Amino acid sequence: MLGFRSVFLSFLMICTLGLDASAGGIDLDFSRASRRQYSEVKAYLGELAKAFPATAKLFTLGDSDSGETIIGLQIGNGPISNVVVATHHGNEYGSTETALGFAREISERPIKDQTVYVIPVLNIAGYNAKSRRETAKGKSFDPNRNYPGPCGTEGPFTLKSTAALARFIKEKNIVSSATLHTFSPAVLYPWGLSSHDLKTGYESIYQGLVMDATRESHYATGNSTELLYPADGTYEDYAFNEHGIWSLLFEIGYSHSPNPDAVRTAVQVNVPGIRRMLESAPTERASKHRFAGKCDRSLISLDRHDE
Repeated sequence: MLGFRSVFLSFLMICTLGLDASAGGIDLDFSRASRRQYSEVKAYLGELAKAFPATAKLFTLGDSDSGETIIGLQIGNGPISNVVVATHHGNEYGSTETALGFAREISERPIKDQTVYVIPVLNIAGYNAKSRRETAKGKSFDPNRNYPGPCGTEGPFTLKSTAALARFIKEKNIVSSATLHTFSPAVLYPWGLSSHDLKTGYESIYQGLVMDATRESHYATGNSTELLYPADGTYEDYAFNEHGIWSLLFEIGYSHSPNPDAVRTAVQVNVPGIRRMLESAPTERASKHRFAGKCDRSLISLDRHDE
């Protein structure tokens, strides 16, 4: 217990405003969180790649409808590929900061036998404007309702960003995925769609993963539909249904507009859990992953579109 406490306290020191010079002197200023633009996110990822050239390098996910290129950081060189993606919703900058903090942590201490791809911002235009939705061809879309789903979708793939992420997880043979959102403190697992049939058959595995993910945060855990609300066309259900990817939804913090102290706390209590979830996840995709239940479209009226 003492050993874990020492490691965790060291991590808390890393997550303060000034990071130690021996690790490259990289400063993640949480007072900038609500005002940070995508250009600053890209610059920070570049700093990490320069500071940790043996473990981290930039990669390109694809183009967005805003005309900007979505980039991320590839960390580690292991045979198992996993992904952490934040900011489907552009107003959820707390998720961006958590992704950046996670990228910083595992650049210095990569996860054994894993290559982890961190995408801090999927919805670039929304992030720069602090707007939930993303626009394509003059229309506004919710990016996390834009994937094909067994019970429906608001897309599919009317956005370049969501189409690029779908191609990426297929091409990289992603095994586990953590998506970061705000603001209802919980870590959730499939199914999260409009159905009363919510069992995946892997409940014991998922319950173990969410317990590992919440040791520090003490967030609520459980099934996404039951604990949050039904939502069709989400990335989390798509990744599991289409590929058998072990997919968790992190709803981080208590606000869409946290102050710097709340952002710092969100990073501190979630980064260790994201790491532990990836470390303890199965090393192969689920073999039986297609939704086999019955959809109830009347439930979609419960989708609040606010998390």
